[in-house]
Amino acid sequence: MNAEHWSVTLHPPLLTTTSGDAIGLGVIYCIGRNYADHAREMNAPRPVEPIVFIKPPSAYVPDGGTVVAPAAGHLLHHEVEVVAVIGTALSHATPEAAAGAIMGYAVGIDVTLRDVQQRAKAEGLPWAVAKGFATSAPISRVVPASQIDRLDRIEFGLAVNGIERQRGKPAQMLWSVEELVAYLSKWFVLQPGDVVLTGTPQGVGPLEDGDRVHAWLGDAVTLDVQVHVPKA
Repeated sequence: MNAEHWSVTLHPPLLTTTSGDAIGLGVIYCIGRNYADHAREMNAPRPVEPIVFIKPPSAYVPDGGTVVAPAAGHLLHHEVEVVAVIGTALSHATPEAAAGAIMGYAVGIDVTLRDVQQRAKAEGLPWAVAKGFATSAPISRVVPASQIDRLDRIEFGLAVNGIERQRGKPAQMLWSVEELVAYLSKWFVLQPGDVVLTGTPQGVGPLEDGDRVHAWLGDAVTLDVQVHVPKA
């Protein structure tokens, strides 16, 4: 039996603000195990410093888009995250300077091929395929930072087919958003349009063909995507 041929149209790498302005998407930086409860559910140790990996711009999916698994038979998982959007270039910054360089926030999903990631971990190999495949990074519209009051207290979460699976607050992070941006700036020169997915709380779980995923960042913004898994 031949595998299904599925055509996916990749959107131009442009983020959109809640006011309709466009932002060129840069590097998608991601942080692993930034919530202790998620580290526990993955049977992984609490990290001593941020765990960083990168997704390519082709991973981006806008609100209303579709996450497409690269092939049938993979264990597709959702990980909802607060997303920080960089507005000015930043290098070797303090957390205070990092806070001033964040132009806005969004809610995103780090979609993961869990089976591929587990094999890579077991063999000591990179996670690039498991985390960076095309359409693995849905991101909502961007809310200006000036419109977000006390980010640490805002609840964010994710539901699949109307059933809530994840809920958390940035206050539960091991490293705050400002600390993460400052840490990244010591290794990379951050540029306007770069985004940082800041880690996921507990409750990650599987996604299947036809699932409808809804994520939210308080009352500020929402993200809706559907899932397609090609037939074997």
